[in-house]
Amino acid sequence: MGNGMNKILPGLYIGNFKDARDAEQLSKNKVTHILSVHDSARPMLEGVKYLCIPASDSPSQNLTRHFKESIQFIHECRLRGEGCLVHCLAGVSRSVTLVVAYVMTVTDLGWEDALHTVRAGRSCANPNLGFQRQLQEFEEHHVHQYRQWLKEEYGESPLRDAEEARSILARRAARMKKRSWPLPKKMLQHSFSEFHHKKPPE
Repeated sequence: MGNGMNKILPGLYIGNFKDARDAEQLSKNKVTHILSVHDSARPMLEGVKYLCIPASDSPSQNLTRHFKESIQFIHECRLRGEGCLVHCLAGVSRSVTLVVAYVMTVTDLGWEDALHTVRAGRSCANPNLGFQRQLQEFEEHHVHQYRQWLKEEYGESPLRDAEEARSILARRAARMKKRSWPLPKKMLQHSFSEFHHKKPPE
């Protein structure tokens, strides 16, 4: 699903299984690290650092226990100015869940706004309901500790992710507002006239 890997934040991409083998895309986006999360996750390319997490796209699959190692893997890559691709099979649920947890940790966003941030870059992003519940629980019980841990481990981040995410959300809100603007009066009158002059079905 999707037309190639999508940039979520500088140095952070989501894609599908095919994208993870596309040497041209990987080179173009300076991807040196790949986080693979699917049933048969394993290293596939030489010269790339991998974190492989075997996991099914099932609501009962526990992804929370992989959040810390995933966040660390992504963050260390980005701090070096390199690119990290996170992928599952379709780039819709498992990979998105791990990236949302990362975005929550490096910003002050809750899980829903973090998901909106991801969807601004990858519109098909849609974690299954079980993963959404795990993200909600992460927000309610763990994310504050993770933020503190990240700060203690790596110091103040030079990445300015909170500002970037707020900017992404503002642009997304502006686009949605533009789409919901009312139709011009002439168009409304035309539609109303068409409706009332249609012949009833015989």
